[in-house]
This record gives sequence, structure tokens and C-alpha cells, in this order.
Amino acid sequence: MQGKISRIIADDISKNFFKGKAIVIYGPRQSGKTTLAKELFRQMSIEPVLLNGDDDLDVHYFDTVTASRWTQLLGGRKVIFIDEGQKIQNLGRAVKLLVDSRDDIQVVITGSSSFTLANSVEEPLTGRKFEYRLFPLSYSECAKYFGILEESKKIEIRLVYGSYPEVVTNENGMKESLKMLADSYLYRDLMQYEGIRKPAILEKLLRALALQVGSEVSFNELSGLVGASRTLVESYLKILEQAFIIFPLASYSSNLRNEIKKGVKYYFWDNGIRNAVLNDFTPIPQRNDVGALWENYTISERMKKNFYNRADGLPFFWRTTDQMEVDYLEVLGSNINAVEFKWNPKKKSRVSKAFTNRYPDAKVDTITPENFAEWVG
Repeated sequence: MQGKISRIIADDISKNFFKGKAIVIYGPRQSGKTTLAKELFRQMSIEPVLLNGDDDLDVHYFDTVTASRWTQLLGGRKVIFIDEGQKIQNLGRAVKLLVDSRDDIQVVITGSSSFTLANSVEEPLTGRKFEYRLFPLSYSECAKYFGILEESKKIEIRLVYGSYPEVVTNENGMKESLKMLADSYLYRDLMQYEGIRKPAILEKLLRALALQVGSEVSFNELSGLVGASRTLVESYLKILEQAFIIFPLASYSSNLRNEIKKGVKYYFWDNGIRNAVLNDFTPIPQRNDVGALWENYTISERMKKNFYNRADGLPFFWRTTDQMEVDYLEVLGSNINAVEFKWNPKKKSRVSKAFTNRYPDAKVDTITPENFAEWVG
């Protein structure tokens, strides 16, 4: 095991250098966006101009940027790297000016908020950008780094501590790294969002979601649990999605009688963040929530895989009003793949007959630690 962890999207990004468009990389804090960009620059022997949204002087530069000032700033360099771009208000307009005036220049932007950064660059850079998302390390990235056999032995570690790069590469200090990450990411950076006016409500909401992983969520119930209006709860959920902390899984319905039509579950992009919210790093053999952890891990890994591979299938879960349920579906046209998750491979799995009777042509799989690698890798 040597060298850096290779990221799946690296080759695709490098192929789009110097094609007259900005490259925008979204992703959660500490997922490796800056490391990825700098590694690409190193491999391509590029010395970029560096600007950072955390630097007030760099941010102020964008207030009065002009084509001539861009030329002055670049000097003889051909690449400009803008890190933490979500903190720069006039970013899109300034980058548009550069992209339109200099077809020999490559702009690379990273940001940890899909909402803030997208709002900043979406309209000015329409048709002028390549977009990518970078998540915490995927199973296939870890397997390539450690080897498939070694990574398969680390599954219990991943279920508890997750797959953020700093956690994966520092196994002697996983808990400390994760706590520091959660503290800075969840309770410092996230609280700076303009829409977060009640941090205590956000903390309660995160904890409630962590305890309900794998279960259908009721917005009214969440509202009661955290002591806030349903409107506020829904707005905070959207912020958590845009910050790449959670993602929703909607219920599937073909409008047959008694199918749940508007249900939703929430999963965490990273198991470690989920456990850090609860401050619970108990080893797998002593836990009573291993089923939920296994479901969260496998679904989030599948979502990463599908996103990186640009898969067309849409993800859902399925449930009826009389509590018949399927953990996960992927639907592409009339093709339906149904999946149940079992941590214990010896435990018999049966997809509800209520489902197979309604969708007799659906493919049905059970994902366990014995066969998950191909499904998520």
C-alpha cells in the first residue's frame, strides 16, 4: 500500500482541461476536493494561481474584477484554482468574464455547498462549465488502495467510522479525526449558513435523523421531536442535503392501491458522520443498530457508484400502508431491481410477496457482506 488514493473522477476531469469551460467540483468538507485538484496539477506539471474563499483578501478581489485585472493576476500562468468558491459572492460573473475573454485559460473551482456555489455560478456559467461531485471515499477507491481482500476485512471499521480520507488513512486516530471533522463540519461550518438561525434545532434534527436511518420519516413527527415548525424542519433538511450530509430516498409507486406514494427516508452520505452525531463508536459485535448501519453503508456506496458511473436508474424504497416493504429499488423504465440488505448472510431474506405479486418481472437480490463488493464496487 503506497502513494495517494486514486479518485474515480480524476481521469474524467483531466480530460476536460483546456476545453474552454470552467471545471466545478462540489462535495462535502474534507472529502478530498482540494487534494484531488492539486494532484491533477502535479500530474500535469501545472503551477496554478491560487485563490481561496476563506481568505478575505482573495474574496475582496472579486468585487472589482475586470478582464485586464484577470490578465494581470494570471501573469504567464494558464490555470487558476479557486478553492472554497461557495464563499465568494461574485464568483460566477467574474469567472464568466475570464472564460469568455481567454480561451487558453483553465479555471478550476471547488466548493462544499451545492446550493451556495450553484447559485453563484449557475446562471453566469450556463454552458461554460463541467460539473463534478466528489463524495467521501467509495468502496472501489478504498479497495484499489488497500486491495480487495484487505478492504473486505475492514467492513466493520467502515460501518462505524465511515470513509472520509483522513479517517481511512489514519486508522490509529480514527475516532479523534472523525470527531474533529464532525465538530468543524457540522457544528462550525454548517452553522455559518445564512439559513441556520437556530443551531440547537439543527443538532436535534441531525440526531433524530441518525436514530431513524432506514425508517420512513414523518415531517410532522420530526417537527414535534425538535420543537420547530414543519416549514423550518423541511428547510433545514434541504440545507443538510445541499451540504452533502444526508440524501433522501423517496417511495416508489405505480399508483396501485395502498402503495405509499409520498414517503421518504433519509440516509447519511457517510456512516462515520452518522455515528459522530450520536457519539457512538461502539464496535459492531456490541451494537444493536448494525442492520441500520449496513443499510446506510450499502445504499450510500451504491449511490456513489451510480453517480460516478452516470447510471440512469432511479433509487427508491417501496412500502404499502399495511407495512409490506422493500429496502431499495432501482427503476429504469419498466425494469425494476429490488434489493434487501442483510448483515447476517445466514439469515433468510424474503422480499414481500405483496411486492413480487405486483411486480412479477422485477429482479430481486439480497445484499450481504459476502456479495456486496460487486454491487457497490
